[in-house]
Amino acid sequence: MAEDTTPKRSFLQRLFTRKEDQAEPLAPETEAKALENAAPEVDSAARTIEPQALEQAPPEAQAPPDEAMQNTPQPLAAPAPFAVTPPPAPGAMEEAPQGSWWTRLRDGLSRSSSSIGTGLVDIFTKRKLDEAMLEDLEDILIRADLGTAVAQRITEAVGKGRYNWDVDPREVKTILASEVEQVLTPYAKPLVIDTTKKPFVILVVGVNGSGKTTTIGKLAAQFSREGHKVMLAAGDTFRAAAIEQLQIWGQRLGCTVIARPQGSDASGLAFDAIKTARSEGADLLLMDTAGRLQNRAELMDELEKIIRVMRKQDEEAPHAVLLVLDATVGQNALNQVEIFGRVAGVTGLVMTKLDGTARGGILVAITEKFKLPIHFIGVGEKVDDLEPFAASDFGLAIAGLDKDESQH
Repeated sequence: MAEDTTPKRSFLQRLFTRKEDQAEPLAPETEAKALENAAPEVDSAARTIEPQALEQAPPEAQAPPDEAMQNTPQPLAAPAPFAVTPPPAPGAMEEAPQGSWWTRLRDGLSRSSSSIGTGLVDIFTKRKLDEAMLEDLEDILIRADLGTAVAQRITEAVGKGRYNWDVDPREVKTILASEVEQVLTPYAKPLVIDTTKKPFVILVVGVNGSGKTTTIGKLAAQFSREGHKVMLAAGDTFRAAAIEQLQIWGQRLGCTVIARPQGSDASGLAFDAIKTARSEGADLLLMDTAGRLQNRAELMDELEKIIRVMRKQDEEAPHAVLLVLDATVGQNALNQVEIFGRVAGVTGLVMTKLDGTARGGILVAITEKFKLPIHFIGVGEKVDDLEPFAASDFGLAIAGLDKDESQH
């Protein structure tokens, strides 16, 4: 019997491909002809650009033959580009989210609000307000990762004029929501795309597992819906799965993806990506980067090199540097903001996984300390579970209040 040469489909390809998209496999000769005939339609669909098609980057953009790279297994050949497929109809990529954004935000932050709310009930239902109760309140807020400064601010607001009074836990929640909103409002800023910069380059950074690649896909979906021509760059060259994941996002959204084989130099990729995005008239270039621990000096040095090489193509690039933070890490996020801010010049924050933790208050502590814009927050896996940040909604949600319960 002849050997079956049908190419195997990866897990991510099977996950993102609908049944109606799965055509019968073609014989090698037939498939080659089909792809050749489809070539003229490449501008209307997702593409993966091979490194051979890109001009050589300047010397600094090439990876030095250091020991780490010598020990890294090199692929035998570059992966074949994805077949040309039409982008899906709007809404076809993921199941429509259930409920409004407010409902999903409130539910996503329920673990944080429940942790705070349970403590408030324990404190404020047994006796009149005194100093010991305020100390207990401050402890609860600090344990919720709101930060010492904000916890003291809220405690002072609760105690003002209320000593020896019976205080309702709902009244404390209203004060909490108001104070959190006041801290966050000056920094709840949308990500503004400067249309005079073509392409407008967004570099996405963060530690391993923070959700960078998924965030890029969700941002690309939003920007595409707004009418921008978006291009993606698979700069996490350490992980084959990250490259493939971004290619699939590009395929589903109809975005061109700039990719190189696993182990390639990310700075050279960045140089080529900006050049290609400019030549193709892209409005936006979203570049992924490898997850790196903020305490690994050599990895942070590589991030500095990526930015330095970008500026050989565009002296103002990157125009935005987004740090993606995983809410579940709590206080460690403060250290991440400090280090990445110093090395990469972070211009704004995206916080993910707020639905998976009781430590959502860390966003308040970060804002109080670093005063950085918060562009987006995520409370789920779906493409629409990433939304522009609204301070008032966040304050109400973390306090466990509905909008009609607010007094402000």
